[in-house]
Amino acid sequence: MKRKVLFLIIFTVIGLIAFQISIDRIVGSNQNFTLFELLGPVGGMFLGPVLGAVSAFVVRMLNVVMFHQKLDFLTIIRFLPAMLAAVYFGLKQKKTAIIFPICIALFLLNPIGRQAWMYSLIWLIPFAATFAKKRLIFNSLGATFTAHAVGSVIFLYSFGLTPAIWISLIPIVFIERGLFTIGIWASCLAFNFVLDKLTNFKFASALKPFVKPELLFNAGKSN
Repeated sequence: MKRKVLFLIIFTVIGLIAFQISIDRIVGSNQNFTLFELLGPVGGMFLGPVLGAVSAFVVRMLNVVMFHQKLDFLTIIRFLPAMLAAVYFGLKQKKTAIIFPICIALFLLNPIGRQAWMYSLIWLIPFAATFAKKRLIFNSLGATFTAHAVGSVIFLYSFGLTPAIWISLIPIVFIERGLFTIGIWASCLAFNFVLDKLTNFKFASALKPFVKPELLFNAGKSN
């Protein structure tokens, strides 16, 4: 319990800071990817899939409220990919692989998506990686691509874009999601290291070099 509370506090503070640091613009919108893309799914590992999704939602909502962001349609639909990425990251079952065939099918059912069918083939990579989900790096890859697949399908049906734009994004996706995978992997290791240190930290022991033992035991005694 202590570990989860510590995680929530650190995750919320760092998450709000990460939201203020833009990485790249989302094509076809006036919004940006932020450093939170590297943190969002991590809650699934430390809190479980359900609470991990809730933590991603809460931090996103706090960011909207605290920094007076406009709660428009695009902002709202961006909640879902991050939440599902956390769910994916926290689940141990290989059944999570089903998300990628579903997204491919939904992409190809769209008239624009059919013309850019090769874009959806990207999601075969995380589909295969899901079967090695026990390895943190592959779990990180699957999590970031869960957000990407869900977000792409929502974006396709909401805003369209031309087939040419979707196809032109393919090399960018490889670079972008490769960096996000490494970022999620590194974030998870960093959180784990910090939480291990904090949960094993003993306040009294830390004070010993600065407080003389005789002062502790003789405090309050008169001469």
